[in-house]
Amino acid sequence: MPNDHDIWQPQERGKAWKGAGLYHVTLTIPPREPLLGELVIPDKDPKQARVDILPLGRALLDIQKNHLPSFYPEIQVLHYCLMPDHLHTVWYVHHAMPRGIASALRGFWQMTKKAGRAYSYLSSLTLNSIQGEKKKIGAIMESLRDEIGAETYDILPPIFTEMPFLRPMGHKDQLPTTIRYIDMNPQRLATKILKPGFFCVQDNIEIAGRVYQGVGNADLLQRIRYAPVHVRHELLDLAKAGNDKPLRKYMNDCVVAARAGAVMVSPFISEKEREVLTVLLAEGHDIIYIADNGFRDYYKPSDGLFDAVEAGHVLILSPWPYDSKKRCVSRDECVAMNGMAEEIATSLSSLAPN
Repeated sequence: MPNDHDIWQPQERGKAWKGAGLYHVTLTIPPREPLLGELVIPDKDPKQARVDILPLGRALLDIQKNHLPSFYPEIQVLHYCLMPDHLHTVWYVHHAMPRGIASALRGFWQMTKKAGRAYSYLSSLTLNSIQGEKKKIGAIMESLRDEIGAETYDILPPIFTEMPFLRPMGHKDQLPTTIRYIDMNPQRLATKILKPGFFCVQDNIEIAGRVYQGVGNADLLQRIRYAPVHVRHELLDLAKAGNDKPLRKYMNDCVVAARAGAVMVSPFISEKEREVLTVLLAEGHDIIYIADNGFRDYYKPSDGLFDAVEAGHVLILSPWPYDSKKRCVSRDECVAMNGMAEEIATSLSSLAPN
């Protein structure tokens, strides 16, 4: 059994956990400049995509491998993926930390800013010397302030101007999913570059007087048949009472409708609705997916939806602007999204030619 110091202990202020746990950390260059690596897509095949590491990226990985554990021995880097403009990494905190994970995150950020300033300094040198000098980022980052003076050092661009984003994992079961997400980053970026149309955020999509943002195939709004997927409580209550035939029939009817050419519309919130979604995605049917949050810059759909968006089978719609603080969906939002699905299916079906 873990002792009291090895379990989650959130502090009163902020979100600085002191205890053992898993964390997904993302460090980004805010202007999204590709200074860390270069995406290579052999034969224009996204599945072969890789990132060739540039000097600043190499310095960043050195910080993570050598400097981070020196200052924070409680942290083990389990997995990472370096992208042209950001780093995804998974930290495992073995046991309680004296000052919490937020302190370690700030320390990591300060180290990366040193590397950023070293890069800025070396990049300001004459072009003839840049190729050789950039390799020295790691060697000079600790001594640069003393060499050039504090005043000059402080005005150098630190490159990494935003605090890394920290997402705690509530359970170890999240680890395989997070690792898969991280590993798929090069392939997804390559796919977005080669097939940009479906992955661009589309504004002002108006349906039945409501305005949405969308990502995916907007041509799905021009089909003939639409049907909502909404497993109601009455069916679930009957199943709990021992009669699951109505529930199974409804779920089967949804798949049959999709096979007959209907575009299925839903937020796919409940467990049974997501079971229907799994079948629809596996069989390659067309879906309008209602999302509970808007689309941030550089948005990428989740695993199963990403492939379906790439294939042109999915349009993701959201009536809400993106909220970076949103973590869960409320009951009122669930009810609203199910209502939107009904509204979209009814409205688009009425507009379709006979």
